[in-house]
Amino acid sequence: MSTEGQEKFQTLHELVKAAKIRLNANIWDYLVGATETETTMMRNRAALDAWAFRPRVLRDVSQVDCSGDFLGKRRIRLPVALAPVGSLDSFDPGGAATAGRAAAAFGVPIIVSSVTEPGLEGSAQANPDGAKVFQLYVRGGPDFIDEHIRRAMDAGYDAFAITVDTAHYSRRERDIAKRFVKHWRARSSGMNYQAALSWADIARVRAQHPNVTLILKGIGTGEDAAMAVEHGVEVVYVSNHGGRQLDHGRGSLAVLPEVVEAVAGRARVWMDGGISRGTDLVKAVALGAEMVGLGRLYCYGLAAGGQEGVMRVLQLLEDEVQTCLGLLGATSFAAVEKSMLQPVAPVVMPHVHSAFPLLAEPGRGY
Repeated sequence: MSTEGQEKFQTLHELVKAAKIRLNANIWDYLVGATETETTMMRNRAALDAWAFRPRVLRDVSQVDCSGDFLGKRRIRLPVALAPVGSLDSFDPGGAATAGRAAAAFGVPIIVSSVTEPGLEGSAQANPDGAKVFQLYVRGGPDFIDEHIRRAMDAGYDAFAITVDTAHYSRRERDIAKRFVKHWRARSSGMNYQAALSWADIARVRAQHPNVTLILKGIGTGEDAAMAVEHGVEVVYVSNHGGRQLDHGRGSLAVLPEVVEAVAGRARVWMDGGISRGTDLVKAVALGAEMVGLGRLYCYGLAAGGQEGVMRVLQLLEDEVQTCLGLLGATSFAAVEKSMLQPVAPVVMPHVHSAFPLLAEPGRGY
């Protein structure tokens, strides 16, 4: 990012504030909102706040490596990915192309949603050499799924993700109350195929495409994590859709330990849900996540400053991670252990921006 941009945004909350100023009220509420009472979204934050660190001292932490692993294929600058978000073009005209270029320039993967512009091929063409995954909402039968897998592999994606927590579209009352319907949602059809999706479909996909790295996104229990492994899934992705699907669900970090136990090293475990600070990322890795998805966080950067805004989010997150690891007594994520965490009572009431106390208080516009 330019020196001017670095000077303008020196904390993550400054990017959140800039995004709100730039976005209209409908798009802002789409970005920060969740389903019905928004309880699941708040529990994402509460689950992260329910752990405190147990730092170790007098270790040589003069050199701290913040890098991670991407599917055993390459090292990445941080163990994070830009999570799939629909309608990224609502935040920047370039949509997933802009976000993908930022991810590649910084050195992390992007997971491209099937409901964002410029689409499967366009997003890949904008990011030809970067690490990338394509994520599918199922809107057709077996031929529909197979076609998207073939197109994704032909376009150079490293893996293919199927979202499995959207059998029914949720009631997002911030949108409903304003009678706001996103453009892709207005023209969406075929959602009955997502509702009918079953383990038999996953078995068919695995058999039909044995060489494709398969990810199931939206796993919320150890039982389903175990079934995913039994079906040959390489990545079990713990997610509750940012609290945007099932209301009154558990926070993702609260789910993570049982999923890690159920997987028992037989697959990779990724997660997302409320990740807003470097300390959040370190906690997730300590509890067994190999990689963490960023959702709202990078969208604030995209809205605030396009490609440079996303890169600035990642730079600031890296700074926070480096500080956290060093003060924990860890020189890399490999040195992070669960013993460095202890359950505690959260000190603040959770909300979508409770990780940013210098923003306005809830009820004052944020």
